[in-house]
This record gives sequence, structure tokens and C-alpha cells, in this order.
Amino acid sequence: MNLAFDHPTTDLESRVIDDHHAALKLWLRLLACTTRVEGVVRNRLRSEFATTLPRFDLLAQLEREPEGLTMGELSQRLMVTGGNITGITDQLEAEGLVKRAPHPSDRRAFAVQLTPTGRRQFRRMAAVHEQWVIELFAGWNADEKSQVYALLAGLKTHLASVDTTAVKRKSKEKT
Repeated sequence: MNLAFDHPTTDLESRVIDDHHAALKLWLRLLACTTRVEGVVRNRLRSEFATTLPRFDLLAQLEREPEGLTMGELSQRLMVTGGNITGITDQLEAEGLVKRAPHPSDRRAFAVQLTPTGRRQFRRMAAVHEQWVIELFAGWNADEKSQVYALLAGLKTHLASVDTTAVKRKSKEKT
């Protein structure tokens, strides 16, 4: 039993007290919502498709790149180690969902590509996945979704500038 999903009061947001800053409350609410959505998706992928979210994510990256991606590119896009990518790719290759092909411009590398079976299976999963996400966000009407989307776009832009500023500041401190 996963209490974080069974009882709303036991998620990350339960740490909030009235005295906490609004930004901290918002951060924990966003994190709690993200964790819940991800948990539902993980559970449904496991029960309905006998797969995992990392496998689904790897297939999604390959679906966007018909020419394939190197192991390094997959690792970078999925923000996991090369070892994780190798393990998942080995499993998917054994199941006939992906293949390794010689890289068109680097003879030392391989491009991982979806097989026709992999493409069909991913597209079935992706269509169902989309419906799950629609269901999970059905608590907001279209206007609310648009408002939150726009607000988060502004936050994302701000965060990119904060991250860039921090990197520049650290660079100057080293010199």
C-alpha cells in the first residue's frame, strides 16, 4: 500500500504549516501534484501494458527521432546514466521493440531505433497515456488549464534566467 497516494494528507504538502512562505507552499503543492500524476501513470503502465515509465519514456524519445538516437543522446534526454539506458535498451531489443543500427555519421556508435513492432506498440500506449492525462487534469476546465499553463510558462522562463545567473555568478567567483 502506498500511503502517499491513498491519503491526501500524507503527501509532501503535508509538511506545510501556516507560517511557511507562499513560495514554499506552492513548491510543495506542485511537487505533490506531480508525484500523484506520475504515480497514477506508473501504476497504469505497469498494470495495463506490463511496462515501466522509464521504458515508455525511452520509446517516446525514439518515436520522435525516426533516424534513432545514440545511447549518449538517450541518456542526456532522459537525464539518467548510460548504464540505465543500456539496461532498458537491452530489454527492449530482446523484446523486438528497438534495434541498434550503425550510426550514419559515426562508425564507432550505434543509433537506437524503434522497430515497426515497437512503433505500433508505443503508439497504442501513447494514445491510452494521453487519455489518462486528460482524465487526471479533468478537475480544471479549459480556461483554468490555459491560465495555469501560461503562469507556468512565465515561471519556467524566470527559472531559466535564475539558473543562468547562478552559473555566471559561480564562474566569476572562480576567477
